[in-house]
Formats: sequence, structure tokens, C-alpha cells
Amino acid sequence: MKFPKPYSLKEISEIIGSEFVGDADFPVLGMNEIHVVEKGDIVFVDHPKYYDKALNCDASVVLINKKVECPKGKALLISDEPFTDFNKLTQFFAPFTSANAAVAETAEIGKNTIIQPNVFIGNNVKIGENCLIHSNVSIYDNCIIGDNVTIHSGSVLGSDAFYYKKRAEGFERLLSSGRVVIEDNVDIGASCTIDRGVTGDTTIKEWTKLDNQIQIGHDTVIGRKCQIASHTGIAGCVVIEDEVVLWGQVGVISAITIGKGAIVYAQSGVAKSLEGGKTYFGSPAEEARTKMRELTMIKNLPSLFKKNKGK
Repeated sequence: MKFPKPYSLKEISEIIGSEFVGDADFPVLGMNEIHVVEKGDIVFVDHPKYYDKALNCDASVVLINKKVECPKGKALLISDEPFTDFNKLTQFFAPFTSANAAVAETAEIGKNTIIQPNVFIGNNVKIGENCLIHSNVSIYDNCIIGDNVTIHSGSVLGSDAFYYKKRAEGFERLLSSGRVVIEDNVDIGASCTIDRGVTGDTTIKEWTKLDNQIQIGHDTVIGRKCQIASHTGIAGCVVIEDEVVLWGQVGVISAITIGKGAIVYAQSGVAKSLEGGKTYFGSPAEEARTKMRELTMIKNLPSLFKKNKGK
């Protein structure tokens, strides 16, 4: 998320009530999670395991819970609770704005697009031309939808990221300020949920087709011409490259990549990145031929035990 104008390091520190290390006039341009940070951004880190990664990433300002040596060319914000203070910044720069109509006044809807009854379209949504949005679809604030997109009944675009920090009294939610971006010629089936990015975009690229009842997590990017069958669940920060096929009930763990042209058979669990151009099966998913041989061997184990027992 980029700020509407540059802020100084001192101004940011005053918003969250933190100490800072660096020039008071050091320019701050935005805030983002570590996988999408750019120069000028703030990133937060609250665990020693990730200090080095945060301090050496592209972010210019590190919101951190320990006084450490500040890398050259960067600045620090010292906070007891970086997670909470990151939320404070989200509330300051991207506060929730309630809607006052089923279709917000700030929404833009393109030529020849059909909006069926009982659709909700939030603030600053942009929908292109020749789209069909069926009844009972909810499109939250700031979503971007291209041309020739079909969204079937009951689907929700732009729901919050499933991202929590465990506290003694329960869980603190990381506030979401990102978007969902749907490119041209995408079809979205009934009762799908597509979470917006925490600070960036969840993106589905052109010509991809989603079946019914699919969950797509925050900041995930799905490439061109993919096909995803029903009951598939994709966690956050996943990259699915072009022309991937995921059949029914596939589960995908967070922060991995599925390579171009990969096919994953139904009811598989993807627990690591997969190379493109291959077919996978099982949980954890492996190349389908290998997995099938393993299953055949397991199936033959009783007869092998029986033979050995008779010797």
C-alpha cells in the first residue's frame, strides 16, 4: 500500500507512538508485507528468526521490536508490538468506510455489464465491460474486475486475509488493506471466496476459470489460462503460474510456487513448490507415476508378509 503523499519518519513514529532510528525527515512512501515491499516502504518484524530477512529486504523502514544496528540507507521504528502498530498504520491510512447503498456511489461499472439483483458492490470498485455479476455476489471495496468476467451467485471477492497473531486473551487479526484484481475473460463459479491482499493484491490473470466453492487466500497470484476445480483451497502468498490445472479438493500450503503447466490430481495436498510441466498426485503431492507405484507396493505388502511368514 502506498501512502497518498510521502511522510517523514518522525510523522510515522508519532502516528504509532514509537521511537525511531534515522533522520527525522527520512521519506516513507508506503507499507507492505515482506514479499511485496519496495524501496520507501515499511515492513514489520517481531520474531528474531526473521530479523535478518527484514533488515536486508527492499524495505527502507523496518518496524521492529528490538534495538539493532540500522543498515546503511535504512531507518528503524522501535516498537514493543510491531504487529499491533502495523495495524495502527493500516487504520490510519486505509480506514474502513461503511457503504450506504447496495452499489456504492464511487463504484465504476463498464458498458454492457449486467448486475443482477441483490449484488453488493463496495467503495471504489471498478468493473469492466461486458461482465455478468449474478445475484448475491459481494464485491468488497477497491476490487478491480476486467472485461468479459462472469461471477456466479454467492461468491465473495475482497474478504479479509486469514492472518492472526496468538495472544494470551485470544487472537489479534492483521488488518487487510489490499485488493482483489481479476483480469479479462475470467469466470468465477458459485460460492467462491477470494481474499484480498494484506497490503498488496490477490490477482487472477486473464482466461483463468474457477469452478464452484473455491477458496483463494490473500496475496496469491494465479496465472493465465488456469483451471481450478471445486472444493480446492489455496492458502495465502501462493504463486500459480500459467496453464496450471488443479482438480477437485486440492489443498495448497502457503508461500509456494506451482510451475507452468503443472497438473495436480483430485484430493492431493501440495506441501511444497512443484516444478512445471509435470503431473502430481497424493498427499504430500509427488509426481503421479511415482505415487501410483508407491500405492501399488503398499497394496502388495500383505501378500509379501504372507509369503515371508510361510518360509
